[in-house]
Order: sequence, then structure tokens, then C-alpha cells
Amino acid sequence: MSSSFTSPESQVGTGFHYFIYGWRLLLQRQLMPFVVLPVIINAILMIGLIWLFFANIGGLLDAMLPSWLEWLSFILIPLIFLMILVLFYFAFTTLANFIAAPFNALLAEKVEQQLTGENLTEMSMAELLKDVPRMLKREWQKMWYSIPRLLALFLLGFVPVLGQTIVPVLTFMFGAWLLAIQYCDYPFDNHKISFARMRNALGQRRIMNFTFGSLVSLFMMVPFLNLVAMPVAVCGASAMWVKEYRNFLLGKTSGEFDNADFLAKSQSNAVSTETRNGNITKP
Repeated sequence: MSSSFTSPESQVGTGFHYFIYGWRLLLQRQLMPFVVLPVIINAILMIGLIWLFFANIGGLLDAMLPSWLEWLSFILIPLIFLMILVLFYFAFTTLANFIAAPFNALLAEKVEQQLTGENLTEMSMAELLKDVPRMLKREWQKMWYSIPRLLALFLLGFVPVLGQTIVPVLTFMFGAWLLAIQYCDYPFDNHKISFARMRNALGQRRIMNFTFGSLVSLFMMVPFLNLVAMPVAVCGASAMWVKEYRNFLLGKTSGEFDNADFLAKSQSNAVSTETRNGNITKP
């Protein structure tokens, strides 16, 4: 594994770097076809969930606020509304990740191919569809990892003082960690790295991954930006995989990208390809 960026300060900067790098990768013409579908899926899902949220918010507030606590409604209603909003957020991300998992895996593969210059194993559409159940099983693994811990935090939220001070901070931190796991998992899973081994690898650079996940989490909460936050996270996490983990976990000795400008690298690869094909004439 890369020996750079070991101090906490450097890990914070590196996590920020990969998130920004994800935006740069997202704008590359070569990757746009693999970005469009996840964005469309997110848009349709968000419209449906927003409609469902506002259509039922009144009934949910009434159901969660007993009549004998109505005198505290000015305090409880904002808290209940916030809790429902958080549940909406987790419902959106969970459903979006399940539906978009095959497309995100394909996007991660294309990013890795662009960054390393290596021709990874191409899957036909039939092979991709055949691999969908395994991808969805991986999503279930991530869900069962998160549910008990989220439930524990939810129950701790009812403890006086603790639930109003420490628990919200812990919930955000754990949510950021989950998002790092979620999006880093796509390039790891493309190489059949087990879920447990992937978590252990991410834990070696916990601050870097927490920083990356925190930025993803913040952008997920911003309307409209959250539509592209998923493919940005996949791109950034794939770049992180290539630079920080790939050589160590796969025993690679070449193919690692540096932090040079991706546009220049892509143009150079394109020129080299044309030269090999005899399509460029000398002046």
C-alpha cells in the first residue's frame, strides 16, 4: 500500500483530493456514457421519494407525536421532522445504490481502465446481467453491516442529553464511513476483494476515507447536486483504489497513475494509439 499521506493532516488532504478528482473525472468525455444512467436513476428515484415524503409528512408527524405530548409539539415536531428527513436520506441512498450497483461497477471499471491504461476484462451485456445477483448480494452485505449500528445509534438518540449532543455527531461520522465503504467497494468488488478485506484495507487509512465520505455525505444533502454525487463518489473512490490500494492488494508493479493532469494523460494515450495504427503522418 502506498506509504505516502500517513499523517492525519495528509490523510485529510488526500481524502479531499480524491473527492475533487472525482469531479474532474466525471467531466471526461470518455466516461460520460457510464455516468448518464446513474444520474437518470437518481433523478427518477428522488422525484418519487420527494412526492412520497411530502404526501405523507403530515400523517407521519401525527402518528409519531402522541396526544399527551402535544404541549411539547414546538420542540418535538422539528426533531421528528429531522428524524424523518434522515430516514428519507438513508432510504434514497440505499435504494439508489441497489438499483445503480451494476452501472456503478461498470463506471468504476472504466475509470480504472482510463487511469492505468490497462485493458481490463471486458464483460458482455449477458455476462454483466449474469453478475448482477453477486453485485446485489454485496449490497446486502453492506446493508447488514450498517443496519445494527444505525439501529443502535437510533436507540441512543432517545437517551436524554446524550441523544441530543453526542449521538448526532456519531451518526454523521458513521454515515461518512458507510459512504466511503459504499463507493470504494465498487472497484474492490470488481477485483473480487472480499468485503471483510476491503473494510480492513480502508481502516488502515480511516481518516482519509472518513474525509472522503464526509464530503460525499455533505453533497448528498444538497438538492440537485446529490443527483451527480453518486457518480462523482464512484470516480473518486476508483482513483483512490488505483493509487492507494491496487498495487498492494493485487501485487501490481506497474499501471499505477500519478497525480498528473488526467486530460493530458488521456490526450497522450489517444495520440499514442493513433500513432500505433499509422493514422498520424509526419509533418
